Amino acid sequence: QMMRQAQKMRGQILKVQEEMAGHREEATAGGVVTVGASGKGEILDVRINPEAARPEEVEMLQDLFVVAANEALGKARAAVEHAMKKVTGGAGLPGLF
Repeated sequence: QMMRQAQKMRGQILKVQEEMAGHREEATAGGVVTVGASGKGEILDVRINPEAARPEEVEMLQDLFVVAANEALGKARAAVEHAMKKVTGGAGLPGLF
């Protein structure tokens, strides 16, 4: 019985991982930099408001990119964790997500 439950949970986990790989989160910093991230923790794209690209503001723009990227990745990780908790019933299973 326990082995069947474990196999069923494994199948559900693999399904969630597959679904979340296509999941997308976005975050914007300073209203000028938007970063998209996948459920796999990859940066998908970066959009920069053209008005923010003045040479004297490059350093600030770089800082905003880092903030937006980290926020988007955090959102993507949280979405994966939430989806996995539905499958595992909240049990923390190391190495799965």
